[in-house]
Amino acid sequence: MPGSDRANGARQRMAYEAARIMVEQELADFDRARRKAAERTGILDRRSWPSNEAIQEALITQRRLFQGQDYARDLDQLRRDAIEAMRTFQGFSPRLTGPVLDGTGAVELGIQLYLFAERPEEVVFRLLDRQIPWQERERGFRYRGGERRNHPVFRFFAGETPVELIVLPRTALRNPPLDPVTERPDRGADMAALERLLSERGDLDQRL
Repeated sequence: MPGSDRANGARQRMAYEAARIMVEQELADFDRARRKAAERTGILDRRSWPSNEAIQEALITQRRLFQGQDYARDLDQLRRDAIEAMRTFQGFSPRLTGPVLDGTGAVELGIQLYLFAERPEEVVFRLLDRQIPWQERERGFRYRGGERRNHPVFRFFAGETPVELIVLPRTALRNPPLDPVTERPDRGADMAALERLLSERGDLDQRL
């Protein structure tokens, strides 16, 4: 077998194993899953390690194959819940991002929304106005050109569903953080795009 074929085969095997680890252990960290997969498979040559995107594709495939319609229904419900949360914070140009959008995450991880505000206090006032108890922390994000910035994250529960509000400056609408998987600007999905996605999913279910 030529060397390139062996390397591709190793990447595919390791991507599948990393995806399986993420499902079994409910991990969201691609690098941690990749390292665990390297230990399990014995593939120590980093040149044969899969990219985040390859693991993401394997993860989507595994969830479709082994969790099937139950996972699809749960994911659709989370997307509907995300629309409700976006209506609550519609003054902040909300965008859905993360595993609920790309279809890779465990439903227990909940919903992640980008909100855009001149000052984070504006989001705090909305939370107070809606009498929503929350926890606050910061998270680091990467931007084009290698820049890193920390942004506040407000976390609360809508029923049993965790919701994270990642508050970005208004300028990030044009220059959003990089997606940690694709390394491309993560623009997320606005409410109209999310409603179209749910409508398309509903049409597909009817055809099946």
